[in-house]
Amino acid sequence: MRLAALLRGIAVASALMMAVHAGAQDYPARPIRLVVPFPPGGAVDFSARILQAPLSQALGQSVLIENRSGASGMVGSDFVAKSKPDGYTLLLGNIASLAINAGLYDDMSYDPTKDLTPIMRTVDVNYMLVVNPSLPVHSVGELIDYAKAHPGKLAYGSAGSGSLPHLSMELFKSLTHTDVVHVPYKGGGPMVTDLLGNTVQLVIADQASLMPHVKTGRLRAIAVASPRRSPGMPDLPTIAESGVPGFQAVAWNGLVGPAGLPPDVVKTIHDAFAKTIALPEVRERLVAGGLDPVADSPAEFARFEKEEIAKWSRVAKDVGAHVD
Repeated sequence: MRLAALLRGIAVASALMMAVHAGAQDYPARPIRLVVPFPPGGAVDFSARILQAPLSQALGQSVLIENRSGASGMVGSDFVAKSKPDGYTLLLGNIASLAINAGLYDDMSYDPTKDLTPIMRTVDVNYMLVVNPSLPVHSVGELIDYAKAHPGKLAYGSAGSGSLPHLSMELFKSLTHTDVVHVPYKGGGPMVTDLLGNTVQLVIADQASLMPHVKTGRLRAIAVASPRRSPGMPDLPTIAESGVPGFQAVAWNGLVGPAGLPPDVVKTIHDAFAKTIALPEVRERLVAGGLDPVADSPAEFARFEKEEIAKWSRVAKDVGAHVD
């Protein structure tokens, strides 16, 4: 009797394993929902729209973009974390929803490293240090010297307390031992408006929102915040190479699924995204929008995400950035 029961158990387990394997081999068999946890028009949605059509072709199934915004990306992220891990509901998140929020909120409804499966970092969103042209500085070194000569007289804008423009400028201040006043805004739009009007004199923010004003001369670009020069602005130095070694502030978008996503499904999704991002026409559109294509491996992205959570949690703690 015991032997018969054992054999029946083995048979059931084998059947389940075969069913799972067959399901992974058949993936994808229906349209895939790609959740963007932010409103249309932002950097994450922008990249998703560029990838949508060629990605659908690479997967052989329609990719449907669904914007589920709210709570700095946490509404859509939580929805995906609680979805079935079958590969048909994915999340295209960013540095806020997948890293920074972990150091700002005590009551997050999901853990980015435990409740989501890392697939790849899709793009880096290039950030740059920009000043109002009335400020008599043309380099990072000149800015540091000016700030030290006028402590507390300069103001920088951010898209809100705890946002990357806030935390990155606080990191800059810490590394350069300068005193610059923080002026938080409710979003990037009002921040740029006041930068143009010289209410604040400098910001570290995304290239896409700043470049139109840099091109017209209404703002002056000093350096890029990424660890390497931007493909779209190869002559603009990095902050790190301009006298602030170790400085790095890069926004990024990352692709994840619910925890427990089968490895075969992860590989299929990863390979399709990597193939799509490598297309010359896709890369060209991404770079033109201030985005630097990445397409790393799941393991590389997992390590990177943990490093980013630790880094920005430390910065948030140091400056007292916290959301109840």
